[in-house]
Amino acid sequence: MRYRFVCRNAGVRFCLVSWVGFNERICKSLVAAVSVLALLTVSNAGLSAGPDDFLTRVFDMPPNRKTLWLTPELKSEIASKLNYQFQQMRVRYWEQGTRSAWILDEIGKEQPITLGVVIDDNRIAALEVLVYRESRGGEIKQAFFTRQFEGTRLNSEGQDVSLDSAIDGITGATLSVRAATKVAKLALFLHAHTHSNG
Repeated sequence: MRYRFVCRNAGVRFCLVSWVGFNERICKSLVAAVSVLALLTVSNAGLSAGPDDFLTRVFDMPPNRKTLWLTPELKSEIASKLNYQFQQMRVRYWEQGTRSAWILDEIGKEQPITLGVVIDDNRIAALEVLVYRESRGGEIKQAFFTRQFEGTRLNSEGQDVSLDSAIDGITGATLSVRAATKVAKLALFLHAHTHSNG
């Protein structure tokens, strides 16, 4: 069935013809567009590796799962030295010999970023973005960025605690870079705390 719409504008006659199937084509196009957006959203979420995959890759054998209870004194020390406010009461980590792994969340711009950090001999052996939920700044998942952290350790001169090597930023991902750097410092600090106390 055909519909014919006629309109007059300044003496010129325009004919717009619509087929009954036109609406069906629009619906199919919309479904296809929504499907593509859904796939892009899932891939942008950065579900690169889950915690179990991460732990399997970074340890030779299954590590010991441990819990660090965050006492008010430890929280206060973290706040003063790292300018980091912990809300949790405890942090889980995994350990094998001198190597420990920490899976921590930190807010990027609006969403939490889940990072896995491996510390060996008080140096970062690996840092990986396990889940990235932000709409921008996903470049921090790339190896060119995460490799910068390998071999870094804490540099504590006076009250300031920082990494002993500079981390290059990424244009458009400033808050994500800051989040990764905060998590790296926190993991190094917590590793040092757990290994100095036992």
